Amino acid sequence: MGVAADIVIIVVAALIGALIAQKIRQPLILGYIFAGIVVGPYTGGITVGGIHEIELLAEIGVALLLFALGLEFSISELKPVRKIALFGTPVQILLTIGIGFYLGKYLGWSSASALWFGALISLSSTMVTLKTLMSRGLIGTLSSRVMIGMLIVQDLAVIPMMIILPQLSNPRAGLPLLAIAVIKSVIFLVLMLFLGRKLLPRLLAHVARWNSRELFLLSITAIGLGIGYATYLFGLSFAFGAFVAGMVLSESDYGHQALSDIIPLRDIFGLLFFTSVGMLLDPAFLIENWSKILALVLIIAVFKGSIFSVLAMIFGYINIVPIAVGLGLFQVGEFAFVLARVGLETQSIDQNMYSLVLAISVLSMVLTPFASAMAPHLYKLKKRLFKYEPLQTENIPHSGLKDHVVIAGGGRVGQHIAQILTQLDLPFVIIELDHQRMLECKTAKFPVIYGDMSQPTALDVSKVQAARLLLITTPSVVTSQSIVKQAHRLKPALHIIVRAEGIEQSRALYESGVYMAVLPEMEAGLEIARQALLHLEIPVAVIQEYTDAVRQQLYAPIYQSNHDHQLLAKLDNIKNMLEISWVTLTSGSPLIGKSIEGAAVRTKTGASIVGILHEKEFYSNPKSDYSLQEGDLVAVVGNRQERNDFKKLAGVY
Repeated sequence: MGVAADIVIIVVAALIGALIAQKIRQPLILGYIFAGIVVGPYTGGITVGGIHEIELLAEIGVALLLFALGLEFSISELKPVRKIALFGTPVQILLTIGIGFYLGKYLGWSSASALWFGALISLSSTMVTLKTLMSRGLIGTLSSRVMIGMLIVQDLAVIPMMIILPQLSNPRAGLPLLAIAVIKSVIFLVLMLFLGRKLLPRLLAHVARWNSRELFLLSITAIGLGIGYATYLFGLSFAFGAFVAGMVLSESDYGHQALSDIIPLRDIFGLLFFTSVGMLLDPAFLIENWSKILALVLIIAVFKGSIFSVLAMIFGYINIVPIAVGLGLFQVGEFAFVLARVGLETQSIDQNMYSLVLAISVLSMVLTPFASAMAPHLYKLKKRLFKYEPLQTENIPHSGLKDHVVIAGGGRVGQHIAQILTQLDLPFVIIELDHQRMLECKTAKFPVIYGDMSQPTALDVSKVQAARLLLITTPSVVTSQSIVKQAHRLKPALHIIVRAEGIEQSRALYESGVYMAVLPEMEAGLEIARQALLHLEIPVAVIQEYTDAVRQQLYAPIYQSNHDHQLLAKLDNIKNMLEISWVTLTSGSPLIGKSIEGAAVRTKTGASIVGILHEKEFYSNPKSDYSLQEGDLVAVVGNRQERNDFKKLAGVY
């Protein structure tokens, strides 16, 4: 079967490798690389025969990777962290290249090879970093936004590297070629930005009118690969053209659909690429050079991570952000494989360097989730050893905080509570660790502290010792218990109301010393059930008896310990058992122009009028001489028959 059999072997091996990687919670690309090693020429057993043919197919995977990168490129993602992304990332790349250059020279390589090594290790892994952030629930935090911004710029830096680096092997001959390549790139970019932005969206609009998903997919694939091939014929990189095509399409109305359609195709060809990467790795090389590989991984991790951390501090990021960024981006990323393949094809690097870089990349990727998880612990150690930095605060009253409410969590629940407290003119402050939510609170003019609510530092700044109440809106019971512990350490008598997910969590929180644990899902379920029973005309008294029994069982600690809550519950029962109907008096109603006394509502129907909304004014318990008018919204109390009789009297039935 030739290359077809090779593709079958690769896909099956990649599936097994991906399942293993998923099982041990590692990125799938590591499973693909492992599969490539197994079916490669160095391990024996089932082996792919046509490695060169697979490498040619893998080039399509590289082009589609960069085409999708262009489609995903968004200036808006860089705006919140644009300074460190646009100015800090190039500095990081140059400094890391410098470190790699000196390491290469120390290992006895030529200047060109050492420069290649520095460029290869300067790039971090977007895939691994995003997977690590998502698995730890950190997407949206300030540190994650900094990392994503820097990764975007790093990925963009791959393009000029692919143009420049191959020319470095022979500087005298390479400089004129480099100048020509730069000129060609500028011409191509100008053509694409001016002509491509006009022609390509029109072409896709024409295709989209036929409502054929298959034809649309074929069109975007042809655009990405076709333009890539055109740039190759023009003397530039195949992948560079695909990236520019994706970037141009990302600005059109069809960019999101193009991305969603191309991702499965990208992943399949990407599988071939990463598997082919593994095929070129000789396990014997790893065994012979394991000490060198471990030493280089350690050196690169320390220096590269330190560069990221220092840059974060230079650009004004404090607290946990520099630590998180350094531990999240120290690895060598997947685009190093892309560059390394270019180096092999142009004979700029040899097989030994390729294997060394590949081994360093894989090992550093594997270590990333474990290193990233150390950030909170190192931050705690830092705070113990050094005086903590001041937390970022917004809209804090000049008079300070006293007799206020502390809201731990500025999400939808926290912001809704803040709106109510603002309307009632009650003092409060929000503590929020998610940078985007902090910005939302700042925009809404809420007093907010950017910090970790489970740490005593943030609670100190929120003046929890002088607070009247602490509200915890996070659904995480572990986080809530940590906050409760820290808050009670500062003020043992503080009342704390928390959000819980289920009975077991609420019991655990009560044992932690909270004043009340609220169950949002249970409250929503009770309200839905109450509305359903009302619709089925179940008597209000029966419905109220059921809901009261459920609530008193759930909130037994608070109901049993507080007389005010018992009284409030009784009053609430009475309120809900008073069946009220709102009736609008339309034109032609017999009641229009009559007084309440003249209409004899009580005598004729048994119902009582307890309120009237006239235009924007509400009359509570209106007097008997009130003259009913068209458009009045009348509130009547009575049983179901009495209220229906009033509707008939008013001409509604």
